[in-house]
Amino acid sequence: MNEFNVFNETNEDISFKNDLIGLVNYSLEVLEVDNAIFDIILVDDEEIKKINKQYRNKDTSTDVISFALEDEKTINIPSIRMLGDVYVSFDTAKSQAKEYNHSLKRELSFLIVHGLLHLLGYSHDKIENEKKMFELQERILEGYGIKR
Repeated sequence: MNEFNVFNETNEDISFKNDLIGLVNYSLEVLEVDNAIFDIILVDDEEIKKINKQYRNKDTSTDVISFALEDEKTINIPSIRMLGDVYVSFDTAKSQAKEYNHSLKRELSFLIVHGLLHLLGYSHDKIENEKKMFELQERILEGYGIKR
């Protein structure tokens, strides 16, 4: 059984938050993940910029940052996967949705799945890894009914 939360730390009302929770559950089924604990936190650009500067030494906002605890070999709890946290900038998601000409729901869904995949060890550091990760993202989104 997985345990996760979707926290909205913005002043924005997200009428489709339950859809995002459903998407995360669907993603975990597709990825065959069990006994995982993690959080997804929606923040504004100012907050994600602070996080990006503090942890990545980049003084700019970004769309999504994942902190994968499984990368830390010192954390080991038998039978439970402590995945970590995904921070998503609501402000950047809004502007990217406009830029890419799709809905905010689609953009937030994309960023959440992207962050979750990073928690699970997926990367886009090389072309072959990027192809695999992005194909999996699209398969999950389309399977859940999130279209462009």
